[in-house]
Order: sequence, then C-alpha cells, then structure tokens
Amino acid sequence: MTTPSPTADTGAELLPIATPARTRAALRTLIRPDRGLALTGIGILVAATAVGLLVQPLLGRIVDIVADGRPAGDLTLPVVLLVAVAVVQGLTTTLGLTRIARLGETVLARLRERFVERALNLPADRLERAGAGDLTARVTGDVARVAEAVRSALPEMARSVLAILLTLGALALLDVRFLLAALLAVPVQLLTARWYVRRALTLYADQRVANGAQQQQLLETIGGAVTVRGHRLEEQHTERSAGRSRKAVDLTMRSVNLVLGFYGRLHIAEYIGLAAVLIAGFWLVRDGAVSIGTATAAALYFHSLFGPVNAALVLLDDAQSAAAGLARLVGVTDLAEQPEPAAGKPEAGKAAPASVPRQRIASPEAAVTVHAVSHAYGPGRPVLHEVSLTLEPGEHVALVGTSGAGKSTLARIVAGVQQPTSGTVTAPAGTGEHPVVLVTQEVHVFTGTLAEDLRLARPDATDADLRTALSTVHALDWAEALPDGLATVVGEGGHRLDPARAQQLALARLVLADPALAVLDEATAEAGSAGARVLERSAEAALAGRTALVVAHRLTQAVAADRVVVLEAGRVVESGPHDELRDADGPYAALWRAWSGSRTAAPHP
Repeated sequence: MTTPSPTADTGAELLPIATPARTRAALRTLIRPDRGLALTGIGILVAATAVGLLVQPLLGRIVDIVADGRPAGDLTLPVVLLVAVAVVQGLTTTLGLTRIARLGETVLARLRERFVERALNLPADRLERAGAGDLTARVTGDVARVAEAVRSALPEMARSVLAILLTLGALALLDVRFLLAALLAVPVQLLTARWYVRRALTLYADQRVANGAQQQQLLETIGGAVTVRGHRLEEQHTERSAGRSRKAVDLTMRSVNLVLGFYGRLHIAEYIGLAAVLIAGFWLVRDGAVSIGTATAAALYFHSLFGPVNAALVLLDDAQSAAAGLARLVGVTDLAEQPEPAAGKPEAGKAAPASVPRQRIASPEAAVTVHAVSHAYGPGRPVLHEVSLTLEPGEHVALVGTSGAGKSTLARIVAGVQQPTSGTVTAPAGTGEHPVVLVTQEVHVFTGTLAEDLRLARPDATDADLRTALSTVHALDWAEALPDGLATVVGEGGHRLDPARAQQLALARLVLADPALAVLDEATAEAGSAGARVLERSAEAALAGRTALVVAHRLTQAVAADRVVVLEAGRVVESGPHDELRDADGPYAALWRAWSGSRTAAPHP
C-alpha cells in the first residue's frame, strides 16, 4: 500500500511513497532469502557480546583483590582472562559484523535490482507527470542513504541493541537493585526517542520531496537553457531555483536542530542513570550487600551502556532517514508491480470475462490486432476512444494526424510500453528475445564503446553482425571513420554523435534485435532537413521484412507505407493506401495538401 502521490511546488504529481507497514513488509520480503545468514550473524554477535560482558566482573575482581590487600600473584588469573576475553570478543565481533554487513549488501543489491527493474517498466505517462527530478532523486539520493545505513548503521545497530539487552541482564545478575537504578534513565531515553521519531520521519520525507523539486527545477532550467535565454527568463528561472534551494536548505537546518536537541536530551538521561547506579552502589556496599568490586562492576556496566545506548538512539537519525528513502523506493516498486492477465487465458473453473481491460495477448503470428482500445491519462482526459486496428504480417502502417490526435499514445500501447485503460492488444510473440521494439525520436547514446552500445540489443552479436547492422541502416561508413572505429567511446564524455547518427545507431540496434514488430514513433523527427532523407532510407531498410507501425513525422513515410491510418481526436477516421486517401478529399487529403504545399516537389509513389 502506498500513500497518495504528493505534489511538489513544481506542479508535478510525484511518485507515491509506501506506508510504514508496506515498507516493513517489503523489507521482510527482501531479507527472507537470506534468513540463514541473518540468524547466523545475530547468533555470533550475541556470543561476542556475552563474552565481552565478562570484562566488568573481572575488573571488579581485580578491585576486590587490591581492596583486600591480597598478594599480587592473585591478579594473574583475572588479567589473563581479560586478555582472552579481548581476543575472543574481537574475533567473534568481526565475524558477526562481517556476516551482518554481507546480509545488508545482499539485500541492498536486491533492492537496487528490483527498483531499476520496476522503474524501467513504469508507464511513460506516469513518469512524465512525476518529472525526471523525482525519479532521479530516488535513484541517487535515496539509494545512497539506504546504502549508507546498510553499510554502517545496520551492523552498529545490531551490535548496540544486543549489548544493551545483555548488559541489563548482567546488571540484574549482580543485584536487581542495580538494574532498577539504571532503568531510571529509560523514561528520559524513551521520551527522547519518541520526541525525535515523531518529528524526524515527516521532516526527512519533506526533505526528500524538496530535494526532488530542486533537482527537477535544475533539470528543466539546464535542459531548456536555449529557450530560457531566448525569452529572457534567466532571472525568473534563477529565482525559482534559488527558492527551491532555500527550501531544501531550510529543511536541512531544521534536521540539524532536531539532532542537536536529540543529543542534549540523551546526555540528561546518562547523568540520571549513572548517578542512580553510584548511589545504589554506595548504599549496598555500606550495608554489606555487595562488595566494592561488585559495585564497581555495576558502575562499569552502566558506563559501558553509554556507547551502545547513544549509538542505538543516534542511529535513529540514520534509521529514520533511511526509512524515508526506503519508503520512496518501495513506493516506486509497488507502483510498477501491476499484475497482467496471463495471455488471455481464464483461470481454471472460471469463464473468461467479456471484456478484459489492460490486456496484452501474445500471438505466434506477426500480426497485430488492436481491439476497442481506449486510454486516458486521468479523469476527464481521454486520449483514445475505442480504437481498433489490424496490422497484417509484414505490413507497414503509417499513423498520421495532427498534434494531440493520440498517435504516440497508440504507438506506445502497441509496443507494450503503455497499458491501455481498456481494450486488448494482440502482439506477435516472435522467436527472439525482443518480439517488439520501439524506437522514438528521443534516442539515448549510452556511455561506452560504439560496439557495446550496439550489443545492448544483442549481447552475443559478433563484430561482423554489428557491421552488417550498421551497413543495413547506411551507417557503416561513418562508424568505421570514427577515431577507433567500433571501439570509439561514445555517449557522455565520449565522441559526440549528432541526432541523425544517434538515430541511425538506434535503428541498427533494432536490426540486431530483429523483432517481429517494430514501432517507430517519429524516429526521424530529431534530424534536420539535411539528415531527414538519410534517416528515412535508414528506417525503411531497418523495417524491411518485418511488421511495422510508423508514427509519421514527415508524410514521405506515409507515401512509402502499405497503408495509412489517420487519427483525429483519438479516433480512427480514415484508413487506406496513400493514393486512395489523397484522392478521397478527406482528412488525409487535407493533411497532404498542407504538408506538400510548402515543398517544391511532393513525392509520389
């Protein structure tokens, strides 16, 4: 279960945050595969802590020997035992903490993998509503905070809690009145913890939201720098960035003040408890109930609690911060964890429903059938209305229409990237790992060599396969002309590829993936006029021999298609070959006249 998505002052609908109960359940699920490692680590730490508790009685024994004026030789045994205790405790503590650390790293790796897997499967429209800043803040800041807690706070917290429990038990064994005296500090510590926790969780969650809003503003300002300068909006964007930065700083300072108040209250508890144990020791020694050495051991026991108690309570700071980050990560994994019907097959003993929404059915054929698909990005925001469409095996269909007609939404639904609100899509099952591949106008060049970037589509591809794919999309000449050929580093910090070449790289990946169905969503739109013709030839070559749905940015792509489908306001209004629709004087003819009228020569088949 997740809490409703908060809305930052950017206006974005942020991704949801899991409730504490859901976060704990997710954590148990993550730990469950390594229960044996957890139990072994805790067991070894219990043994290490128990051995360490022998130090105080041995020191008390030494005090009694000295107080009674016994021979110096009597000190040999307790001193030797002290050394043995130190060695055994050191070895067992190291072994236990190592196992707890390994558990933490394993769970953290599992959490990261699940988060990345779920984040990649989030609906595109949901990410667009949230903005890139929120997801970026979670995948960087929140993961880093949880990682820090796992590597440092978790082992220390485990050791501290065990030390507290066993030390209190040791105080009771010395004399239960020592335990009662020590417990006078507990009410102050509990009130301090409660005071802190009630404020910290909300504060850290607000801090994460503010950091996400700050990153979103910076991304928007930097990404749109040209537009910002063109409209003379530098001052406004600077003020927005400064305002969101001030909010993040204010929340950080509030957290600092909260921690300072937390420490101050803990010191008061220490003074109360130590004073109580010393007074109890004075009265018990005076009455002959215990020896000086026993009273000394009790005082040392309580003093040894300073470190574990303070560590455990102080680690609440890390724990609350990590819990806030973990809740944000679990919120993303839960959002993407949407069960889908199994290939349209009803459960045993149950009839299949008449209409199954959000269904995607795998077909052994390369045909694609869209049946009564509707989609809305929110209440009152319908984009598609009962769209039905069939692509025959090997057919190339161009999807055209004015801006906002729903072309990209339909393309994403056919590609399986977006789930429809209702209706069904029958897509090809294919024989390879990628039965459907979507190529959009926003292409990312991954950091690494050109060969590594291409092998994202087919890891086992040979260099010959890579060259064949590049040659297919007419990109081999420029690829081999790079400084190091296929070994040239591209992407961030590497050799820069212009938009046309980056798009050819994406089309080469499509060729390597060899899907049964290819969906191109304005895949040639990023290129300028000079590169448009080259990209259209590349796209035509990449689509050869496979079923294709092409969102046509330029109507030359519609001319080359087997069939043209026209969308208006989320509905199919025309469908047929280019020549037929052009001569029908309908919506497509109007689009064709508007598009070709600004060109000196309109291409015809």
